[in-house]
Amino acid sequence: MTEIAFGKKVSAAFKDKVITICDELGCDASFLMACMAFETGERFRSNTVNKVSGATGLIQFMPSTAKGLGTTTGKLAAMTEVGQLDYVAQYFKPQRGRLKTLSDVYMAILWPAAVGKAEAFVMFRVPTVQYQQNNGLDSNKDGAVTKGEAAARVQNKLTRGLSDTFRG
Repeated sequence: MTEIAFGKKVSAAFKDKVITICDELGCDASFLMACMAFETGERFRSNTVNKVSGATGLIQFMPSTAKGLGTTTGKLAAMTEVGQLDYVAQYFKPQRGRLKTLSDVYMAILWPAAVGKAEAFVMFRVPTVQYQQNNGLDSNKDGAVTKGEAAARVQNKLTRGLSDTFRG
């Protein structure tokens, strides 16, 4: 049986579907699990909602993103976690074959233009709205959020998720 990050925190059906999705995308299932752990506070719940942005679900779909996928955040929140994974797969499909690193999987969620870029790639700078919304990711407080800085917290989730406590 394949073990993945946070595999002990989700159902067997959820874990199996994540592995299948990642096999089709050409990425490590533990990377996607770490991203979903970060986005949901390790709850892996389809109804996780960001009160500020309205982002919803396993990868925090924005309302406009949900609409582009033919649904709404309300419908996504009402789905089972396993059911919502179909939309996760649909969302990631355009990035198939490009998700080789943890940071690229996370960038596909946070800032798709950064997929494939160097870790030093600057995504957000002062004084933009994007910087204000993501300034907590600016670990060195230099007024710029790099791909590497943004992915560092997800790396911490991956490390935690691969521990004996959660790997399964």
